[in-house]
Amino acid sequence: MSNHPSKQRKSVPTPAGAARRTPAPLPQIDKKQYKDTLRRLQIELVKLQRHIIQRQDRILVILEGRDSAGKDGTIKRIIAHLSPREVRVVALGKPSDRDLHSWYFQRYVAHLPAAQEMVLFNRSWYNRAGVERVMGFCTDEEYEEFMKAAPRFEELLVRSGTKIIKYYLDISRDEQKRRLKLRRHDPLSQWKISPIDKQAQRYWSEYSQARNEMFVRTHHASTPWTVVRADSKPIARLEIMRHLLQHLDYGGKDDKILYTNPDIIFEFDPKYIASGMIEP
Repeated sequence: MSNHPSKQRKSVPTPAGAARRTPAPLPQIDKKQYKDTLRRLQIELVKLQRHIIQRQDRILVILEGRDSAGKDGTIKRIIAHLSPREVRVVALGKPSDRDLHSWYFQRYVAHLPAAQEMVLFNRSWYNRAGVERVMGFCTDEEYEEFMKAAPRFEELLVRSGTKIIKYYLDISRDEQKRRLKLRRHDPLSQWKISPIDKQAQRYWSEYSQARNEMFVRTHHASTPWTVVRADSKPIARLEIMRHLLQHLDYGGKDDKILYTNPDIIFEFDPKYIASGMIEP
């Protein structure tokens, strides 16, 4: 039986003693400070890529988030000055009939990083835990199988030498509404518009529940989820870049510019669902 947005689901349990609070306000950054910091971080990324090539590393970066959360812009800034021969962006479209009748992970395997490569997934196999779950594009059985298989699949990749870093860009309902409206009226953003966009606000609560279930069931020590409060695109981009550089080894690292703000970017913990750090 297929899942449907209106179907009742079991809620993710709230940690005992967790109290709701107002998250810290997002910091402000002016254009000059943003551009200067961005350039310094992009220089660090060039150092990182040199190290990845020399050490034959395999790096997989997964970016998930609600529609209009800022994944495209973040990826654009990360890869801006990197060699296109050793960095790839994967943004798969609607699955084909062949994909629908294959092992679920099969179409993603072909895009995994080889030695010397960093690959960024703009959405990933976690489509099944998000849009497919909410919009009823998969059955309950397919969803359950995915939630059990995803951690095992990722563990196999890690054991084979692939470093996986998973980000979820979290935005508020009002900010998403504002961005979707801008997208509809921006002639340069028309390619981003999809029928799913129209459902993003309508099924906000269902997407929240699906996100929370995904976090709880696929967050593991070897492949944790890192949550990014992304209502400010410039701040979110810089924090993701800092975090990525922090968590990968390379020579000549400039540690003094890599400190992240724990009010903006943090490893998932169930307590954040109730505390207000993760959008309800």
